[in-house]
Amino acid sequence: MSAWRVPVALLAVALAYPLVFRTNFAINFGVLVLFFAVIGQAWNIAGGFAGQLSFGHAVFFGTGAYCSTILHVKLGINPWLGLWASAAAGALVGAFIAALSFRFGLKGSYFALITLAFAEAFRILTNAVEFTGGGLGLLIPLKRSAANFQFPERIGFYYTILALAALSIAIALWLKRSRFGARLAAIRENEDAARALGIDTFREKVKIMALSGALCAAGGTFYAQYFLYIDPVVVFGADKSVEMLLVSMIGGTGTVYGPLIGAFLLTLVGEGTRALTNAQGLSLIIYGGLLIVIIAFLPNGLIDLFKLRWGRRRA
Repeated sequence: MSAWRVPVALLAVALAYPLVFRTNFAINFGVLVLFFAVIGQAWNIAGGFAGQLSFGHAVFFGTGAYCSTILHVKLGINPWLGLWASAAAGALVGAFIAALSFRFGLKGSYFALITLAFAEAFRILTNAVEFTGGGLGLLIPLKRSAANFQFPERIGFYYTILALAALSIAIALWLKRSRFGARLAAIRENEDAARALGIDTFREKVKIMALSGALCAAGGTFYAQYFLYIDPVVVFGADKSVEMLLVSMIGGTGTVYGPLIGAFLLTLVGEGTRALTNAQGLSLIIYGGLLIVIIAFLPNGLIDLFKLRWGRRRA
């Protein structure tokens, strides 16, 4: 029962947050924290739990954003249905990239680079094809209604992304406790030893990349509906992949709540620097400084601070 205290307490706080802090700024801040937590957890599922480091997770994010937006704008399909379609598309792309890469034995830095190459290839493709709006991107018509995934108030978006964040944490908790997660941990620590123990490493890695791609693509759909505009640079750009990686690494890779902690800190830095100064790129400089400090002193991420404090309190 004690294992559920933390997630239940976090959920209770998250549910109450927009009822206490009612301003648009506060709710938007909460939306961004949860959004980065979702896409950070998507990276963490593959990179943290399975050790499959990726530099190109934007390929899944962009796939989800474009899939749901094209279905909505071009074919008139409801975005809520598009959310499920984008998750399926992200899973397929993840499985395809994983199968292609792992079949030829690519791993480590080679796998990281191949994911970056796929993200760039998808960016070039969407930039060149007229059906995707080309370099101009796609603008989603404004039709405010919950049924159209365009809530009249931001609180609707907040609870939607909260549901996705809760799902992402539930997946992470499941990976921590399931046999599938144990097999992934074995692959992360020593793939050759895991194979010698009888684990089908190829199949397990393809499965986790498909799961990671599906969650990341769902985040892409939310992004498109929240901002009502996408283009190849925004959704397939390397900066999106870097944000996912930073959120997980700063918070703590391979942990359940690390991406949530990292998302809170990065959103706080980003929104704080944007509100206090007009200096372009200042937040990126601070991100880089934080990453250097954490790698030097907290190699397992900020979550180590919470573990140390909790351990002292119990002692």
